[in-house]
Amino acid sequence: MSAKTLYDFSATSIQGQPADFGSQRGKVFLIVNTASKCGFTPQFAGLEQLASDYKDRGLVVVGFPCNQFGHQDPGANSEIESFCQLNYGVSFPMMEKVDVNGAKAHPLWKWLKSERPGVLGTEAIKWNFTKFLVGKDGHVLKRFAPNDEPDKLRGDIESALAV
Repeated sequence: MSAKTLYDFSATSIQGQPADFGSQRGKVFLIVNTASKCGFTPQFAGLEQLASDYKDRGLVVVGFPCNQFGHQDPGANSEIESFCQLNYGVSFPMMEKVDVNGAKAHPLWKWLKSERPGVLGTEAIKWNFTKFLVGKDGHVLKRFAPNDEPDKLRGDIESALAV
């Protein structure tokens, strides 16, 4: 893989617009694969709170809807966007729906998994709401499990922002 940092990647927003991570150099990112019909879906509220609390200090939360786990995000991008805004007030950037595992996995997710493998070195994303904290230098600092509540990430976010 030729990409070295987050800033080498781009994605497409949930509204269909290009999103270049290179344009936000020096920020801390929390990148999450999301789903609208999952037991962890209420984490949207905590993610929105983190985005709100730390936005002015340089944190960017980015959600990537994914339908690979229990088909828990079957809707179109417009439906997902509406659901997130109406139910959780999501204002942080949401990207178009992607695969995070397999041959069709988005290149960013392939890179995230290779940068910070999970338990026992496995790279596969196990479920919705796996989170990656990326430092100001564009390198992955930490990988969090789906059951890691957003509020519990504050210490790691604070450390990343302090660098």
